[in-house]
Amino acid sequence: MGCGYDNVFQARLAAEELRSEINRHDYLYYVLNQPEISDAEYDELMRRLRAIEEHYPELVTPESPTQRVPGQPVEAFGVVEHRVPLLSLANAFNFEELRAWYRRACNLGEVEGFDMVVEHKIDGLSVALVYENGRLVQGATRGDGLRGENVTENLKTIRSIPLFLRGNDVPERFEVRGEVYMPKDAFEKLNEELAARGQKLFMNPRNAAAGSVRQKDPRVTASRKLDIFVYQLGWCDGPHPRKHWEILEWLREMGFRTNPHNVFCRTLEEVQQQWDRWVEGRYQLPYEIDGLVVKANDLDLWDRLGAVGREPRWAIAYKFPPVEATTRLLDIRHNVGRTGTINPYAVLEPVRVGGVIVKQATLHNEDIIRSRDIRIGDWVVVHRAGEVIPQVVGPVVSRRTGQERPYEPPTTCPACGGEVVRPAGEAMRYCVNPSCPAQAFRWLTHFVQRAAMDIDGLGEKWIEALMREGLVEDPGDLYYLREKRDRLLALERMGPTLADKILRNIEESKQRPLDRLLFALGIRHVGSEVAQLLASEFGSIDRLAQASLEEISRIPGVGPKIAESVYQWFRNERNQKVLAKLRRAGVNMGEAGVTEAREGPLKGKTIVFTGSLASMTRGQAQELVRRLGGMAKDTVTRNTDFVVVGQDPGSKLAQAQRYGIRTLSEEEFLDLLRSHGVEV
Repeated sequence: MGCGYDNVFQARLAAEELRSEINRHDYLYYVLNQPEISDAEYDELMRRLRAIEEHYPELVTPESPTQRVPGQPVEAFGVVEHRVPLLSLANAFNFEELRAWYRRACNLGEVEGFDMVVEHKIDGLSVALVYENGRLVQGATRGDGLRGENVTENLKTIRSIPLFLRGNDVPERFEVRGEVYMPKDAFEKLNEELAARGQKLFMNPRNAAAGSVRQKDPRVTASRKLDIFVYQLGWCDGPHPRKHWEILEWLREMGFRTNPHNVFCRTLEEVQQQWDRWVEGRYQLPYEIDGLVVKANDLDLWDRLGAVGREPRWAIAYKFPPVEATTRLLDIRHNVGRTGTINPYAVLEPVRVGGVIVKQATLHNEDIIRSRDIRIGDWVVVHRAGEVIPQVVGPVVSRRTGQERPYEPPTTCPACGGEVVRPAGEAMRYCVNPSCPAQAFRWLTHFVQRAAMDIDGLGEKWIEALMREGLVEDPGDLYYLREKRDRLLALERMGPTLADKILRNIEESKQRPLDRLLFALGIRHVGSEVAQLLASEFGSIDRLAQASLEEISRIPGVGPKIAESVYQWFRNERNQKVLAKLRRAGVNMGEAGVTEAREGPLKGKTIVFTGSLASMTRGQAQELVRRLGGMAKDTVTRNTDFVVVGQDPGSKLAQAQRYGIRTLSEEEFLDLLRSHGVEV
């Protein structure tokens, strides 16, 4: 069969044009997940290129799409364990809540009052930048606060992030935190370009910033016109100012971009003046904000106050009121969650709310729908809670025509048609069909997500394909896909390189920590923090599965509702079969030796590390403490049992001495570990 070209010159031009076109479509498909053409059209482009190269072998190039899997699949970002967690902020939605936070901080910090720094709460992506000897060596996303993604090369493309620092007062090694954002004009221009190419638009500048930072090709990130404000010192191996306001000036002198609208305040009234100024003035800013961040200025007070859960007591977000709009409720539909919950949501006449076009909104549950008398056909008030999640507030009753229809909850599952029940005392209805495909799909997508087993490459599209072809029904089946590689390769657009990457990532996920597996199992009411509590207390899946309801309920932070959910989950026959598959496949289910060691002297002990360790990273040391039943914390309080002191300790050592807390040298800590069978 000929290729349609009579001479090599014409064929070379055609081949170059085809390669360029195929590479563009590979990029749209694999990187952006925004294909422009059908699989059949793509195959036709490849067929034409192969015909030319078969007829003129001298035109074959090493980078030709025919010489590799189409669109070289991108590799996953590396995981970075944050030395000091990136905490979330509690919210204050009015002045009384702000004042309550201030009074609590005064009481806990044993002070009559304190100075504050007020900053804009930028709507972007939090990142942590590590510098060594004045050079940027690592940039990571916030992730779940404990672990983020290594996006160093992408962050280097942001011109306002210094690659080298200025001055002679630069610490040897330290970390700063900042918020990467996309200015409003850059966001509008980007969406105009995407619209011109017929591609999917970003919903808001925050999503655009996050998506741009996580591009696998740094050149894409560089083209997106991102910016950053550095807002905080994360940690520092060396002396540094002990006032936050002075730190911001110190960072600015080194070359970091800090927000010129930061304000030093001595009273809550001054803070309120800033809130009053920016609640309307924000619309004139070149970037999006959804409130203010109020921080205590004194870092010694930070240390005394510490954190509760993942929220610091020394800072709070003072949020602006949510943006609201009115539109018509066209319909109420339902989706099915991974635990069988049937969730109602509103289908709306498109309306712009706070700069975003909203077409759907949450309705929470049928009790709220009925209590607010929300009807299909109503004009309703929609707002974005926290300016992120659209929700229906309620109907505009005065605009009713009499044509509106009351909501009728489903009597069968909208996905599988199975039986639906509403347990006593609960606001949700549940599909009880264990074979419901919608539940299985949600369970699988939850299982593979970054915060769970982190199996990169298995997005929703591939999970749908795997289920459609009968390759997987539950998470346990993922670990047997290598035995079905031929069937995996038979999937449309699945080539050897991508298949091997997915299989390799599945294999690597077997070694995830126990708490990640517990979270991935999708047990109702068990989030990442509860999973950590369960993993720390029981140490293995087997021990947790054998625990009584009373034993689970006794864990601090695990209430009766969570305990009942965990207890029943492990007694479900389907779940037991999934666990059996995971165990046979070699997935880390916890170590038996560790659970026995939990009865040792570290059980119930709280340990804090300060300074750097020579024998291991801080993250590794904290994991060993958890494995031996202890609690590894980042803040010294009167309830701390030990403070392990490494090289160049910070203020935590002084706090330990002030509170009379026992300190251990690194060697003493290692001796403690060795005495309980840990090889270090």
